Amino acid sequence: MVGIMIATDRTPRTRSRILLALPIAALAFSLAACGGSARPTADDVADGIQQVYEDQGLPDAISDDAATCFAEALVDSELSDETLGYIADGEDKQKNEEEKAPTTQILTDKQEECFAK
Repeated sequence: MVGIMIATDRTPRTRSRILLALPIAALAFSLAACGGSARPTADDVADGIQQVYEDQGLPDAISDDAATCFAEALVDSELSDETLGYIADGEDKQKNEEEKAPTTQILTDKQEECFAK
């Protein structure tokens, strides 16, 4: 009878541990999905570029084609996923100081080509 009690006693604890692990696993999955671990797409970055202009009161300052042109150059660059994530979210900021110069350089180098679109 003692053996049965131990087996029965373990079952509720095992179930409890499994049930407690489920929310933790779900949280970890959702944080990974939201954490920006994936590189943003050119479309996401283009939308963010347009958002930056809109937030500055210049909604017509950049065409969809120009934003896409800049976005493709940024996504194809060595910029971090984090910096691209900020841009995709419509934020005019970079991961760190070291990424400001290359971001500006990419935009400057592509300015004539992209604004011609």
